Amino acid sequence: MRKVFLALLLLLLLAGGGAAWWGWRAWQEPGPLPEASAVVVARGSGTQALGQALSERGVIRDPRVFAAAVWLTRKQGPLRAGEYQFPAHASLRQVLEVLRTARPVQRMVTLPEGLTARQMADILEQAPGLFGDMPSLDDGELLPETYAYSWGDSRASVVRRASSAMRETLERIWKDRAADLPLKTPREALILASIVERETGRPEERARVAAVFLNRLKRNMPLQSDPTVAYAAADGGVLDRPLTRADLDMEHPFNTYRNRGLPPGPIASPGVASLRAVLQPMETNELYFVADGSGGHAFASTLEEHNRNVARWRALERQRGAP
Repeated sequence: MRKVFLALLLLLLLAGGGAAWWGWRAWQEPGPLPEASAVVVARGSGTQALGQALSERGVIRDPRVFAAAVWLTRKQGPLRAGEYQFPAHASLRQVLEVLRTARPVQRMVTLPEGLTARQMADILEQAPGLFGDMPSLDDGELLPETYAYSWGDSRASVVRRASSAMRETLERIWKDRAADLPLKTPREALILASIVERETGRPEERARVAAVFLNRLKRNMPLQSDPTVAYAAADGGVLDRPLTRADLDMEHPFNTYRNRGLPPGPIASPGVASLRAVLQPMETNELYFVADGSGGHAFASTLEEHNRNVARWRALERQRGAP
């Protein structure tokens, strides 16, 4: 009887040792994931559903072993929802470390300069991983910038950050504004900066274009900015055709050919460079500019000089249109 008991005890020890060795191997051995990959852990996922999802994505081999490992290591903390990056061939130990301690994947969404509120809303609505209703936006409300977010963040949270960034940036730049500007409030600076943003895409021209508009405001001359007319003709959107004489003659608050002074609001979201250009403009007495055919503009201080620049531009346009 004693010999039987010793033999049984030996078998149990061997079996226990084998189980321990197998468990240690399953815990430490490289996993099946062929290359680093991001996986979304949905909120409210149970251990079984999460194990199945990780198995389907090739991160782990066996959901049952995963569930057992989660239970055995439960004192190390809960598994968190979010999007996480798993390294290639992550072991089961590494997988659980990622789910418990790693930072979620940082996604990026870029709001370019010069877009209308509708265009920015479209970008945020299409950004993968953002959820929730899109808040209503006003033109010029959001600062054009690249914003980081995590899977599951709300669109409203990105809007709040971009809106705060615009307010803080405008407030900071307003404090450093040049003297004797014909602008009474930061909002007026925002409105003019949105026009400058739409008028030129050349960084070296922004302060010069801003100076022309500021000089016209000082003399109570109409701004005569084509982008404001296009904004009016498109009812706050983006005009997909050339301006017409009827557009220039249209009665509309944003038509700066018919109305003097600034329009009632921004026509787009200006970037930091355009805000600085308006509040720290070039020193010049120029009052006019027109396209020069190279992507930039020809500037003039007198109407006669401007008319010559316009004539050159029209001649160039005719040459381009010639068969």
